[in-house]
Amino acid sequence: MTTATDKSAANSETTAGQWIRMYRQMVSVRLFEEQVNELYTRALMPGLAHLYIGEEAVAVGVCETLRADDYITSTHRGHGHCLAKGASPDRMFAELLGKEAGYCKGKGGSMHIADPATGNLGANAIVAGSVGIATGAALSAKRLGKDNVAVCFFGEGALGQGVLYEVMNVASLWKLPVIYVCENNLYTEYTHFSETTAGDIPARAAAFGLQAESVDGQDVRAVYATAGRLIDRARREGGPSFLVCNTYRYTGHHVGDINREYYRSKEEEKHWKTERDPLKLLADWLVAQGLADSTQFKRIQSEVEAEMKKAVEFAVAAPYPSVSEAGEDVYA
Repeated sequence: MTTATDKSAANSETTAGQWIRMYRQMVSVRLFEEQVNELYTRALMPGLAHLYIGEEAVAVGVCETLRADDYITSTHRGHGHCLAKGASPDRMFAELLGKEAGYCKGKGGSMHIADPATGNLGANAIVAGSVGIATGAALSAKRLGKDNVAVCFFGEGALGQGVLYEVMNVASLWKLPVIYVCENNLYTEYTHFSETTAGDIPARAAAFGLQAESVDGQDVRAVYATAGRLIDRARREGGPSFLVCNTYRYTGHHVGDINREYYRSKEEEKHWKTERDPLKLLADWLVAQGLADSTQFKRIQSEVEAEMKKAVEFAVAAPYPSVSEAGEDVYA
C-alpha cells in the first residue's frame, strides 16, 4: 500500500489548482458516464456500454502523472481512461452513437475508442487484449531511445489470461518502461474475484521481478502519488511495474445489468457510494485543507453539466458515416 510519506511528498509538490483540476476531471468522467446511461435508456445508443462510475480516481490519478506523448491502452470499461488522457467528450459521444465525427468514425463504438493524438492506443473488448499493445509501445520507446512510458489498464479478470504473464516476463527481461495497472473492482462480471483469483495479486507480478504495489483506488491522492513514482521510475529506465488499484464499480457490469442483488447486496453498494466515493473523498480533503469550498464544487458541477449537455447535442445532431465508408479502415 502507499505510505503516508508517499502521499505527503506528492501532496507537498501538487498545487491546489492541480487538485481542483483532478476533481473536475473526475466529475467530467462521472457525468459523461451518466449521460451514456441516459442515451442507452433512451435507445439512442446502439449496443451496450460498461460504465466507469466509482472508479474515476484510478484513471484520473494515473493519467495526471503522464505526458501528452506517453501511451495508454484501455479496456471494455474505458471511457474514463480516454477522457482522463485528453479525449474530447463531444467526439467520444459521437463515437458511441456511431457518428462520423467520432474518434473512429463511429466504427469503434464504446469498447474500441482510440485517439493516437493523445497517446491513447485504444480500448479493447477482449479481456487482457491490450496488454501486448502497451508492452509493444514500451519496447518501441526504448528501442528509439525515447523516455516515453506506456500504461496498460485492465481489470482483475485479466489475471486469468496467460498473455498477461507472457508480456510481464518479456517486460521484466528487457526492462521496458511499462506500468500494468490492475483495476480490481471486486467483480469479474458477476463473480467476486475471490472465487476466480487465487493467491496474492501483487505477488504474481513480483514473481517476474516487477515492482509490485497496491493502493486505495478510491483515493486519487494515493493513486497519483504511487503512479507518479512508478512512472518516474520507468522513465529513468528502472523497468516495469505492476499497480493494483482497489476500487469499485457503482453500477452493473454493463448498462443492462440492473438487478445486481443476486451477486452483491444493496448494503455493499450503499457503503461504497456513501463512504468510499472518490469525488467526496477528494472534496472533503480539499475543504479540510482550506483549498476549496462548496461554492467551487457547485460551480464545477454546473459547468461540467453544461459541457456534457452540449457534447451530447453535438453527437446526436452529427451525421452518420457514408455507406461508401463501410469497408474503409476495417482490417478484419
